[in-house]
Amino acid sequence: MELHNIESLLEKYFQGETSIAEENELRNYFSSADVAQHLIQYKPLFSYFIHAKEEKSAKQIPLQSKKRYVAWLSVAASVVVLLGVAFTWFNNPPQEDLGSFDDPEIAFRETKRALALLSGNVNKGIESMQYVQEYENTKGQVFLKN
Repeated sequence: MELHNIESLLEKYFQGETSIAEENELRNYFSSADVAQHLIQYKPLFSYFIHAKEEKSAKQIPLQSKKRYVAWLSVAASVVVLLGVAFTWFNNPPQEDLGSFDDPEIAFRETKRALALLSGNVNKGIESMQYVQEYENTKGQVFLKN
């Protein structure tokens, strides 16, 4: 093989632009005995690929599933959450006074006041929606449907 060709293939190889055939050509060159003196530093690299391809692993990999651990982990997490809820519940019992009224007149006035507040907030939301409707109308005029 021509030395200039090998040097250009090496340059392409380190740029990551070689094809499989060109890489095989480089492997064949560097596995031969007549490697140029200034390229001898690359010989271990290509000889490694030849030896690594033939290497087989003798270690057996166990095929145990980790699903059992996940199941136990989820059970443990559920127990921790339940214990946390129970601890919170027993240390802070619910309040007995929930804002109820004994007098129906006072209850009626408070209910009217709460509903008026709610109605005012809903009306503000509806007013905001009128701007959206105006936008939709304008958009419909600009972008005619086919």
